[in-house]
Amino acid sequence: MLETRPLGQTGLSVTPLGLGLAALGRPGYINIGHADDLEHDYDVEAMEAHTHTVLDAAWGAGIRYFDAARSYGRAEAFLGSWLNARGIAPDQVTVGSKWGYTYTADWHVDAKVHEVKEHSLAVLRRQRGESDALLGSYLDLYQIHSATLSSGVLDNAEVLDELARYQAGGLHIGLSLSGSGQVDTLKRAMEVTVDGKPLFETVQITWNLLEPSSGPTLQEASRRGMGVIVKEALANGRLTDRNDDPAFADKRRLLDDLALEYQTTVDALALAAALAQPWASVVLSGAAQTDHLHSNLGALTLTWDEEMATRLAALAEPPEQYWKIRSGLAWN
Repeated sequence: MLETRPLGQTGLSVTPLGLGLAALGRPGYINIGHADDLEHDYDVEAMEAHTHTVLDAAWGAGIRYFDAARSYGRAEAFLGSWLNARGIAPDQVTVGSKWGYTYTADWHVDAKVHEVKEHSLAVLRRQRGESDALLGSYLDLYQIHSATLSSGVLDNAEVLDELARYQAGGLHIGLSLSGSGQVDTLKRAMEVTVDGKPLFETVQITWNLLEPSSGPTLQEASRRGMGVIVKEALANGRLTDRNDDPAFADKRRLLDDLALEYQTTVDALALAAALAQPWASVVLSGAAQTDHLHSNLGALTLTWDEEMATRLAALAEPPEQYWKIRSGLAWN
């Protein structure tokens, strides 16, 4: 088992690397090469068995934090069935999930709409019940899925009071962020209190070599006691050897050269960059194949140094450019 560390001031323990199930719980996702990861087999039982295989590999490697969401298709169901089938006790693992998006693709890769966002009290109550039914006593952390200033969720007193009620009952509360406004949303979230107490104990946020702009704000969030969960450290496959976009060729060459020099892989290099951040509590692998997971695990043994950090800093893109490219990734 990997060495564990605190998730902020929640009292929960996490391993440096966790496993996110965004690409495992549904046939369609925006990761580059997602269809190949699933071998184009979208039978529900086959996908559940495949997810269990990847979860077994993660558990065997010592990973003890697992992250799902209501909108990740059947991710919560697959995770719950695996935890129960393997006889894993709730105190042996830390599980986070999210509410606020409803899965609408009906198991179709080519669905017109894959998920619908609504941060209302009604959706919170419905999805909390659904998450409880699938994960039960394993559920430790419940996060607002992709909170934004425009959704109004951080000003919705009914929702905030409901979350505080869950918190008083022992469930830890966090939020995930996305988009070019994620830093502004985090700054606002850090000021949200209920009855004088900060509500959000954790933040799950995109940080990677292409989009590192949230770093200073995450340092402040960590200083205030928030646990920081890094998602999309591989930029949905753009920071892997699957990225053959001609427009990325110069950056890919730099990554390949460094990976060769340090005798590692491009994905391990990118994950090591996230793991090296002093504010990062846990960095999520989004692996949907066991061989990719094992490649990701190479990040844990890579020695990060200032020379590497300086050379890789050249990869950073303006946030607006990064998020524009991400929004154009195809569901597959």
